[in-house]
Amino acid sequence: MRRPRLPMAGVLALVAGLLTSGAATAAEPPPEQHRSVAASTYTWKNARIDGGGFVPGIVFNRTEKNLAYARTDIGGAYRWEQDTKSWTPLLDSVGWDDWGHTGVASLASDSVDPDKVYAAVGTYTNDWDPGNGAVLRSADRGATWKKTDLPFKLGGNMPGRGMGERLAIDPHDDKVLYLGAPSGKGLWRSTDAGVTWSQVTAFPNPGTYRQDPSDSSGYASDLQGVVWVTFDESTGSGTGRTQTIYAGVADKDNAVYRSTDAGATWQRVAGQPTGYLAHKGVLDAENGYLYLAYSDTGGPYDGAKGQVWRYATKTGEWKNISPVAEADTFYGFSGLTVDRQHPGTVMVSGYSSWWPDTLIFRSTDSGGTWTKAWDYSSYPNRANRYTMDVSSVPWLTWGANPAPPEQTPKLGWMTEALEIDPFDSDRMMYGTGATVYGADDLGKWDTGGTISITPMVKGLEETAVNDLASPPSGAPLLSALGDIGGFRHTDLTKVPSMMFTSPNFTTTTSLDFAESKPDTVARVGNVDSGAHIAFSNDNGANWYAGSDPSGVTGGGAVAVSADGGRYLWSPEGAGVQTGSGSSWTASSGVPAGAVVESDRADAKTFYAFKSGVFYGSSDSGATFTARASSGLPTDGPVRFKAVPGAKGDIWLAGGSTQGAYGLWHSTDGGASFTKLANVTEADTVGFGKAAPGASYQTLFTSAKIGGVRGIFRSTDAGATWTRINDDAHQWGWTGAAITGDPRVYGRVYVSTNGRGVLYGDSADTPTQPGDGGSGDGACKVTYKVTNEWPGGFQADVTVTNTGTAAWDGWSLGWTFPDGQKLTQAWNAEASQSGATVTAKNVSWNGKVAADGSAAFGFTGSRSSANGLPTAFSVAGKACAKG
Repeated sequence: MRRPRLPMAGVLALVAGLLTSGAATAAEPPPEQHRSVAASTYTWKNARIDGGGFVPGIVFNRTEKNLAYARTDIGGAYRWEQDTKSWTPLLDSVGWDDWGHTGVASLASDSVDPDKVYAAVGTYTNDWDPGNGAVLRSADRGATWKKTDLPFKLGGNMPGRGMGERLAIDPHDDKVLYLGAPSGKGLWRSTDAGVTWSQVTAFPNPGTYRQDPSDSSGYASDLQGVVWVTFDESTGSGTGRTQTIYAGVADKDNAVYRSTDAGATWQRVAGQPTGYLAHKGVLDAENGYLYLAYSDTGGPYDGAKGQVWRYATKTGEWKNISPVAEADTFYGFSGLTVDRQHPGTVMVSGYSSWWPDTLIFRSTDSGGTWTKAWDYSSYPNRANRYTMDVSSVPWLTWGANPAPPEQTPKLGWMTEALEIDPFDSDRMMYGTGATVYGADDLGKWDTGGTISITPMVKGLEETAVNDLASPPSGAPLLSALGDIGGFRHTDLTKVPSMMFTSPNFTTTTSLDFAESKPDTVARVGNVDSGAHIAFSNDNGANWYAGSDPSGVTGGGAVAVSADGGRYLWSPEGAGVQTGSGSSWTASSGVPAGAVVESDRADAKTFYAFKSGVFYGSSDSGATFTARASSGLPTDGPVRFKAVPGAKGDIWLAGGSTQGAYGLWHSTDGGASFTKLANVTEADTVGFGKAAPGASYQTLFTSAKIGGVRGIFRSTDAGATWTRINDDAHQWGWTGAAITGDPRVYGRVYVSTNGRGVLYGDSADTPTQPGDGGSGDGACKVTYKVTNEWPGGFQADVTVTNTGTAAWDGWSLGWTFPDGQKLTQAWNAEASQSGATVTAKNVSWNGKVAADGSAAFGFTGSRSSANGLPTAFSVAGKACAKG
């Protein structure tokens, strides 16, 4: 992204979720025991945005074609699906307590056993993240994971996160892994395939570079540490350990170290350049070259000078092969890749060339000469070796109309991930601050043609969500997002044409609509210059800027009166204001920084909350009085909402474990609140369409109920609750916003901090246009137990469409005969109620042609018996057994 994304407020470390854990030096950790809450059958999808965040790493497997992974700084890891040209999220099982493990500091794909993949996770090395880092390991390409906790933190969203990869697997003995640590923790090694880890005490240098030693928060002052490890595969054979290993250290005088005895001893490589940090070290074993991309800073936002060097591993010769003279750089180098089919071909990026565009260089003679992705024909005009088509993600133009030499869409920014497919010289992918771009015709670069660059980001959803709204008419979803502002979704299955513009906010912090006039919408946010508030009269389709009262420094919170005639704004840097948008009057009786909302029935009534005190106004926000309510949270974040159509009906969620924490309800405009005894902790609350036969709106919350953290639904005004997500769908932190859909019973929109906007539909939610349907019941099912062990088993299931019409979505049901319990599924959204299991398609396998099939797998627990299900059904109609 364009800015470092700071941690969410008030996130607490709770109980571990799906992943199993263990100490860093312990033996194989035992499975964690955790409680479950009966869950409704829900299908979860992203409201499509496609991208929206920084992708600092892309990793191709070196022995299996089309197997690739991407890591994000706060939004988890993804696996490439070649058939659908899309990405599959792999860390949605990370729970509330381990929210920091959605930040991925490094990835490694095992070339000896391509089913194995590893992720080093942890978001911040300072106290913003209360937990330590971990190494996750998977034997099924990220479908399921086991975890080893580390005795130190990792920084997936820290300065220097584009360097790497910090995690590396010995290409001969894949039981051996190395991990470069930040914070002065040095180099770590595992010799049992990631189960246990110990520090390599012989490694001499934990790094000396800090972005800003004076930063008291610890964010910019932390040591960036050991930043990459690479093996010289020519120095090993068979399953014996590779002898020569290189490691990069964030130290401008001592950036590269080498071991020639399989990691037993390490020495600084003699003759190396100084004065720079080696962001990447990529080794071409065939020609005996180690390539290094250097920058004067750690990135990903900074970097003013750089060089590219080549080290001859056999002779020890260092050669400066920089594409341009150091004096001509105003950027550092980072993205670095070698064409494994033609190892003399090398590419490198000038990652920090913000203006007028990023730079990508290519050499076909091992760095002897270079060509550029673009150059000036006659300033300010450019000649490009590429064309760009962003029609699949049109917002990537940012709605901009820049003057030359800038162009839209930009070739990129923060381009620290750059990889040529090791099996296909024509394909490259590279990450930016907002997307993954790629080309499938890279060879044209060298023959005078132009390559075709398009987004390769479908399925990778990385936005951080601050607020959500679902009006009763118009677009079903409006979102307030970090870094890219927000969107108006008229179709949840399609990428919107543009983010909110006129003005563009770098981050939208809050938005609201008028309940009885939903075409009237307001949003507030952070911006480099200009007004911090904007208005729409057409349901968010078009916008115009308002004006700021004196002193405003940030967006804060906004509320719109029920009839759209008045706005209440609580901006950063100034007190609460009431006004029409063009002029403002300071509200009295309410403290600065209060959270504000409108009554959804009475146009003159507004509410506010801060530090345990609830306030009300009956004169359009001109004056507020503190209500007599007591017992509300005095610390921690609090969010509250008023029920549509019911004056004075308010629900309030929030608090912290240091004090009051939970969910409260008021029916008298906040004069009194009743705490719900059945909700232990709650962080959000929202409303959706009432259940059939119910008179009260459906409630949704991200909460802890019955000892379990999750997303919950109540159809009886909070008397009872049902968990509607499951352990495989937790998405880290979900505490910013939640709302139901007033038009579709059961539908809920959930915010995440890096996995975009998730929306869930219940099994009893009516099918909506664009959402997909179910199979026609003409089907055959093959169910096969593929592995059994004491207390557990694994099964593969194939469902075949034996009808004449294609399916656009399917739902398969069966009943376990011997008390088996589903624990984890892949390639399907699966849940269990009693003995009944329901498995639904995921985004990439819902369309099944006539005579076509879809396959998925799962693991389960069992007692002694493990009988096969006797009957299967699709959409309630019986299927034949295969």
